Formats: sequence, C-alpha cells, structure tokens
Amino acid sequence: MDLFQKCRDYKRVDKAVELGVYPYFHKLTSGQDTEVIMGGHHTYMLGSNNYLGLTADPRIKEAAIEAVQRYGSGCSGSRFLNGNLDIHEKLEAELADFLHKEAAMIVSTGFQTNLAVISAIAGKDDVILSDQMNHASIIDGTRLSFAKVVKYRHSNMADLERRLQHLRDAEETHDAGLLIVTDGVFSMEGEICNLPGIVELAKRYNARILLDDAHALGVIGEGGRGTASYFGLEDEVDMIMNTFSKSLASLGGAVVASSEVIRYLRHTSRPFIFSASITPAQTASARRALEILREEPERVERIHSLVRRVKDNFRDSKHVVVHNSGNELVPIIPLLTGTAGRTAFVANYLFENEIYVNPVFPPVVPANSCLLRMSLMATHSDEQIDRACEIIERCFREVDAMDLSEVNIDF
Repeated sequence: MDLFQKCRDYKRVDKAVELGVYPYFHKLTSGQDTEVIMGGHHTYMLGSNNYLGLTADPRIKEAAIEAVQRYGSGCSGSRFLNGNLDIHEKLEAELADFLHKEAAMIVSTGFQTNLAVISAIAGKDDVILSDQMNHASIIDGTRLSFAKVVKYRHSNMADLERRLQHLRDAEETHDAGLLIVTDGVFSMEGEICNLPGIVELAKRYNARILLDDAHALGVIGEGGRGTASYFGLEDEVDMIMNTFSKSLASLGGAVVASSEVIRYLRHTSRPFIFSASITPAQTASARRALEILREEPERVERIHSLVRRVKDNFRDSKHVVVHNSGNELVPIIPLLTGTAGRTAFVANYLFENEIYVNPVFPPVVPANSCLLRMSLMATHSDEQIDRACEIIERCFREVDAMDLSEVNIDF
C-alpha cells in the first residue's frame, strides 16, 4: 500500500470548505493586537494568547531590533555547543528569580520544553501520572519517555489517589519514581488545576510535580507568577514550565527548578541538546516582556477586570452560555456551541461580523460539547470589549433562529 494513500483519502475538511465554514488559516496582514486585519477585513482579535498585550508594544520591538543588531539573526548552533549567549543566561537567571526557583533552562519553543523535560526526567523504571486533559506537548513528552504512563481523570483527586495507591501496591512499580504532570491553567476552558490536592497527594506518595504554566504566567498569582503563586505553593512544586509565546510576547519556553535538576536536564535532554538555541530577538523580547511584567503588575489586574466585564455582559444572556462562569481571573472564556457543525458555522458567522474567536472541536472537547474559545488581552479597552460582546450576543441570537441541520461536519 502506498504510504501517501492516507493523504489522498483525507477528506475531513472538504465539507467545511464546501459550506464556507472552514475555520482555520485565516491570513493576517497586520501585527497581533486588539484589532487586526485578518482575511482582508477589520477584526476584533478575541482569539490570541497575547494576554498582556505586549506583542505590539514598541519597547518589545526595540529590544528585538537591538538584539539582532548586536548578535545577528540566529545562533547557528545549540546552547550545548556554540549557541550559548550571555542574554540566554541572563534570561534564565531573571526567570528563576521571578518564579522563586534556583535555576532555569530555556528551550527553543514551549512545546519542545515539555518534550525536553519529561523525556529526560522520567526513565524506564519511573511512572508518569498525567491529567487526561493535559496539553498535547505533555502527551508527546510522555511518549518520548520510556516511563510507564498512567492517565487520571481530569482534576479528579480521588482517581489520582486511587492510581497512586495501585502503583504503590503493585510489585513492579512499588519503588518506581513518580511524576505528576498537570496544566496549571487548562488552555481550552480556562480552568485552574487543583494544585493543593495534587501537592497533598504528591507528599503522601513521594511523587514529584511538573506544572505546565503556559497559560498562567502573567495571568494569575502574585504579579502574574502563575498557579503555584496563586495557591501559595511555590516551594511545593518541583518544576514549573512556561512559554514565551503568550504573556512574554515572544517564542520559546523555559523550565524552572532546583539547580541540580536543571544541571541534569542541561546534560541529558536530547530535545534541548540537539536543537538550535532560541534566537537573539526572541530572547531579548522575552526579557523585556518579563521586565515590563515586573514593572507593571497592574496589567494582571487589568486582565481580571476585563474577564469580569465580559462575564457581566453575558450574565443574563439567553443565547450565550459561558462554560466557566465562576472563574473571573483567567482571560480564557469558553462559549458553549454544541455540535462541530454549529461551532464552525458560528465561528465563521462571527468572523464575518468582525469577531475572531477560536473554535474547539473533539478530541480536545467531548463530542457535542464544542466551544468557541474567547481570550482577552490587558490592552483591550472597555469600549472594545462591550462592542465585541454586543456583536457576539447578536450573532448568537441570529444563529439560534437558523436551521443548521445541513451543517454537518467532522474535524
């Protein structure tokens, strides 16, 4: 059989394209900001991870330009060999200090950071316990590891404890090293993990914790320090992973931990050792964004204010259903849409009416429980938010009056 037969057979997107509701790869011709030019027309950007609104900040741009002028466009090698810049080490020290850990290791992308940490820290005699709703980078990191992988039900501490107890009781895993991995803020629904419960179980069963704080840095915790800070558990979490592509207005990732853990990862992690190092512009951008976060913690409070504003706008709506209505901190606001067909249609209808949000389909969410993921930036104005909510409310009301029985698609 031809290896490429699967490519010829791939027809899943054809129906969405035919119906004019294909929701991906809209072309941007402007920078990432609260309002953009997307697909050739003006759009309110409500689908970006630019939580602090710094990607368009002139201070970030200037830092990137200065770094390119001094260091060039790239490093031409891995950190391990010829690509280790002084600004790499400065960023690591600054991240470790900000997150109250001894040391840090920066990696070329956020996705790669989880691959780098998990595949190196957990070996064939170890067990990884992973929340079933964890990010794809965590899942792929566990696959790269030779460790046994056990998934526990989403944020279910009773199920996690049952699995930990089973591992302790089983002869083949009684002495295994245990690693519990969880998102701090789950990226699609904006839900904060039950970190106190995880910490309690980790102590009881002698497990270590890796916390993926990609969507928590700059969003929750003291001064935007993330999930562990939010719960007052910074000393209880062993490793914290972060990305630069969200609040830090760049591209890359990092893990913070004890000095001995970081030293081990630097010398054993294949995704780190065998990848070219993060570029000068990316590094300088992340450093400047972190500096701004330190100097302007009010941006974090601004995010919370906007979340409350959006939820107040939708609180009495008969058409817009907010999934995590009780969380007024995280700028990820999931709007329930139901079937994949309805979700794609509504996303496209909003886009035609100047609103961009992210459609979320199975397997990321259960079948018939699809979402539109609305996300906010600290730089959105009250007027932009109120106008966007007004358009969303109107569009949902109009869609509810339509017959969408023929919009039957599957992503």
